[in-house]
Parts: sequence; C-alpha cells; structure tokens
Amino acid sequence: MTVSTCLYEGKAKRIYQTDQVNELLVEYKDDATAFNGEKQAVLSGKGRLNNEISARLLAKLQEDGVPNHFIRKVSDREQLVQAVKIMPLEVVVRNVAAGSLAGRIGYEEGVKLKQPIIEFYYKDDDLGDPLLNRDHITELAMTDSETLDAIEEQALKVNTILSNYFLSKNIRLIDFKLEFGHTETAGQLILADEVSPDTCRLWDANTNEKLDKDVFRRDLADLPEVYEQLLHRLGDA
Repeated sequence: MTVSTCLYEGKAKRIYQTDQVNELLVEYKDDATAFNGEKQAVLSGKGRLNNEISARLLAKLQEDGVPNHFIRKVSDREQLVQAVKIMPLEVVVRNVAAGSLAGRIGYEEGVKLKQPIIEFYYKDDDLGDPLLNRDHITELAMTDSETLDAIEEQALKVNTILSNYFLSKNIRLIDFKLEFGHTETAGQLILADEVSPDTCRLWDANTNEKLDKDVFRRDLADLPEVYEQLLHRLGDA
C-alpha cells in the first residue's frame, strides 16, 4: 500500500489517499482539543491510544452486525478505512445526564435517563455545532426521513452493544457521538469516523471516575494515563 495526498486534517486525525481503490489511511494525532478548539494541547501517546481503542471498538461493532468503515489497524497510529462520504451530522446518544444535556434540562449530572435520548448536531465549527431537530435536517437537505430512521436504529443498536460491552469491564457508557456516511461504491449507509474516549463519556461503574476526554476538559487528570488505564481494562489485543 502506498500513501499519498493528505485529503483532510481535523482536530484529532489526518486522512490520506492510498493506492487502494476506495481505501483511505487515518492517522491519529496527539492533539487534544475541547470547547470547539478553545482549549488545545499536544499530549504524547494520545494518538496511539485512540487508534488502538477505536480499532477494537469498531471491530467489536462489526462482529455484532454494525457495518462501519474500519478495515484494519496498520500501525500504532494508523488504520485503514473504507472511503465514505460523511454527512455533516453528529449523532449523540445519551444514557445519563452529563455535559450540555444536564444544563439544558436542569438535571444533576449523573441522573440516569428514563430511556436513551438521541440528539443531532450540525457539524460546523463556524456555527458552533448547533443542536438540530429533524425539520432542520430536512431544511438543510442533509438526508431524508428514511435515512434518519435508519441512523437512529443503528445508533440505538450501537448503544446496546457498547453499553453491554463496557459494563462487562465495569464501565458505564454515559453518552457518545457517532458519524455516518455512505460508501462511495454502493452508497451503503455505514458508521464512520471513530469510537473512542474522545467521542464517548465513560465512567467507572462503582466510583464514577471519568475515563474519557472530560479529564482534559475539566483538568481532572492526565489524559494519556487515563486512556492507558481504559485500554488496560479493555484487555490485551
């Protein structure tokens, strides 16, 4: 495999063209950001840890019937993925009141929700990634109602799989963010981007210790050390 042009660089990853048809290389960076980029740092080891954790979780989801773009991990910081046209839509699934939701609905952080809540956000840094409803998504012509139904179904399936998986490691899945897109060949709707402690809130099931990027957002602990602890709890490869 030959890697060529950098097609995209985001806050945490770089995406490269390869000589394989419809296959891209993802490189995980050591950069950490929060509050829409207002807080930034470079944390040695973060890219390696997110690459490893995301590869494991995406492989787990594939095994349990959730199609996604992951092909294989190719190095400590890199993985090969299927090329996908990603929608500018962030899909957030919440099981427990935390972060912005707690403030918006007046719940104490940590209150278990009656049922999982799905939220949509417009993936646009200039607009501050605003919250959207289905009418907004239709107005913006992001996708149709049938595809949104499929996205919600897949998001809830991911929630069930990962909630059970993390609980087996004595970890609670508080909430998480997903991104979806369509494959460039068949136009199939699949899960893309990453599933990692950058995109999930994960708490120890007994102590509520944070095992995710909130330790960086809130200056609670050393992020690479926490991610290393999480990787250890998920078990050896």
